[in-house]
Amino acid sequence: MSVLIPMIALAVGTLAFRIVGPMVRSRITVPARVEEISSMSVAVIFVALVATSALVVDKQFAGFALPIGVLVAAVLAWRKAPFVAVVIAAAATTATLRWLGVA
Repeated sequence: MSVLIPMIALAVGTLAFRIVGPMVRSRITVPARVEEISSMSVAVIFVALVATSALVVDKQFAGFALPIGVLVAAVLAWRKAPFVAVVIAAAATTATLRWLGVA
């Protein structure tokens, strides 16, 4: 029960933001600088998430295989490869390196 109340509150808050957002968007103009900073902050948060996920496992360095697999995925995504190809190539790279003994 103690988890249910905050979960309902978050659901109601999310729904309120989704409903109110489009109505307010047409009435308020956001400066271009704020939009630029918001766009950059999303990229920074995404990079930080990828870095922590690729470099750390159980509070220890993940080894070299996982970051190399993520690097392969990044290069393929940058080259606009299909999503399935990116995922398969990253997983295959990581698995192959681990099979070869690269931790």
